Amino acid sequence: MSGSLYLGVDVGASATKALIINNHSSIVGRAVVSSGMDFKKAAKQAVEIALSSAGSLFSEIKFIVSTGYGRERVDFAGITRTEISCHGHGAYHFFPEKITVVDIGGQDNKIIKLKEDGKLLDFKMNRKCAAGTGAFIEEIARRIGLDKDEMEKFARLSRADVKIGSFCTVFSFTEILTMIKKGIKIPDIVKAVFRSVVKRIMEMDSISGKIVATGGVVEHNPIIVELLSEACMTKVFSPPMPQFTGAMGAALFALRKYQMEKYREREV
Repeated sequence: MSGSLYLGVDVGASATKALIINNHSSIVGRAVVSSGMDFKKAAKQAVEIALSSAGSLFSEIKFIVSTGYGRERVDFAGITRTEISCHGHGAYHFFPEKITVVDIGGQDNKIIKLKEDGKLLDFKMNRKCAAGTGAFIEEIARRIGLDKDEMEKFARLSRADVKIGSFCTVFSFTEILTMIKKGIKIPDIVKAVFRSVVKRIMEMDSISGKIVATGGVVEHNPIIVELLSEACMTKVFSPPMPQFTGAMGAALFALRKYQMEKYREREV
């Protein structure tokens, strides 16, 4: 592939995403890797894989924007943008109207409210505890002997309405042990775990209007969208590849930044 390309790198606490778009804002390459302990290394690895998937060279990238928890470690980025702005911008690209973005990440959750023109109205973040995040789901999966990728499958086998009252991972697992002793089936327990994630989100802030769910948890566990729709009593939407929403927003900012610079050059 040849031409002008734009790169967004979203370095999250759990996963690092790289996404490449062209002049038409179409996605041409993407990659996700574990962030690990070296954010700089993870960012470079994700970019290399994304370029390979796009069949492109790094020299074709005209501008780079980094975002996420480790955005400052992406030393090859032109500028950095906050997680809030990139997740909001990425979601608005697919749903250009007044929306409430619910992003469920590996270590934190975000509720981002955007105006009709895409500008930020308000936001809330949950960073005090990993409860209700991807880390919570992974830890519960590990403790009950399931792979995190099996959770969705098991939850869809549930036929009972079971609830977990505790948010803390330790207390939740104690509650789950009690359920197991009572003979409650694993699929019902797993679905209860997802319901507890939704409950945690609902208690962060008021959620209304058109709701768009994003994040790695949503991508790997789409049942979350259904449970959130149930809790909000309205259809909840999700963009393509919800895990890449932040990276998409960063790539769109890269495209806009490059276009603005070229426009200024012509004006001089």
